[in-house]
Amino acid sequence: MPPAPVSDSRNGAAFQRHTRSINMLRIISALLLAATMVAATADDGPALVANPPERHIVVSGDTLWGISGKFLQQPWRWPDIWRMNREQIANPHRIYPGDVVVLDLSRGQPQLKLAKPLGTARLQPQVHSEKLPVSIPSIPPNVIEPFISRPLIIEAGELDKVPRILAAEENRVLIAAGDLAFIKGMQRDDIEKWQVFRPGKPLKDPETGQIVAHEAFFLGDARLIQAGEPAVVRIVRAKEEITRGDRLLPTPPQEMITYAPHRPETEITARVMSIYGGLNEAAAGSVISLNRGERDGLEVGHVLALFRKRNAADHDSDGRRTSTTLPEQRYALVFVFRIFERVAYALVMESSRSVIVGDAARNP
Repeated sequence: MPPAPVSDSRNGAAFQRHTRSINMLRIISALLLAATMVAATADDGPALVANPPERHIVVSGDTLWGISGKFLQQPWRWPDIWRMNREQIANPHRIYPGDVVVLDLSRGQPQLKLAKPLGTARLQPQVHSEKLPVSIPSIPPNVIEPFISRPLIIEAGELDKVPRILAAEENRVLIAAGDLAFIKGMQRDDIEKWQVFRPGKPLKDPETGQIVAHEAFFLGDARLIQAGEPAVVRIVRAKEEITRGDRLLPTPPQEMITYAPHRPETEITARVMSIYGGLNEAAAGSVISLNRGERDGLEVGHVLALFRKRNAADHDSDGRRTSTTLPEQRYALVFVFRIFERVAYALVMESSRSVIVGDAARNP
């Protein structure tokens, strides 16, 4: 006996279920494709160096950048792998000589942890910080410390607004430590400590040719003795010869900033404006200035990459000289450690060639 025919309503319902299934499969496929594309373009995190060590014993003179370079291809990204381990390293800057930094791969992603010093018991944080008060810095402090505690930049238009030395006692030409000096334009009577500097060469923006600031060369320290117009100061220390016309700025607070390297959240496009000290070229460990500052989104701790584009000379078929622009090459990393309104100072951390004025600085 032949099977009973299926009703039209049952056929229609089956067709609708089949159509919904196909549409659902299409939606799932689209979502999987989108997730795959996101995963393909997402940052996989810091890459390890070939054959990284299992541990590193911290010694005096180490830096966080240097320690991380033993484990990471991009050592400036050490906050990415130490940030995951807050239960053990609440503050990655509180690392001291004698600590043992261990590479942990148990969770699938690299993490740096502090282990107990070999052969010793784990010290409590209070005892640990008192016994070893000098923590490991992010970058070499001896290189940048003079740039933190001394005036560097006078913004364009501000040079004539700062106090200047009008005369010395007994009409002396040169002023030495212990001498008195008379200051014009010192309107602040609530600041005791001042620094003496001399305006240096103007800093020109390589892109516009405009003067954006003047470098300041540190000459010495002074202390306010008597307020007024003119005011009287005593030279406490003279690092260089001081004379009439030299300027004064308030002494900045003596504090060392805890630097955490990170990439800019916005797109930064800058140029190398100068190499500190009047040099023509810079290398790793040198200080450079950039033609971007706080108003452009730069922050202390930003890491930027340096790029260079150059031309190659050639000749055409008729023997005429031609020039071809070669592809831009990335060759260095710099660490921004002090910013002004329109200027920033950066330390060259790594470089495969000499840094020259005009090179591009952008997000790494």
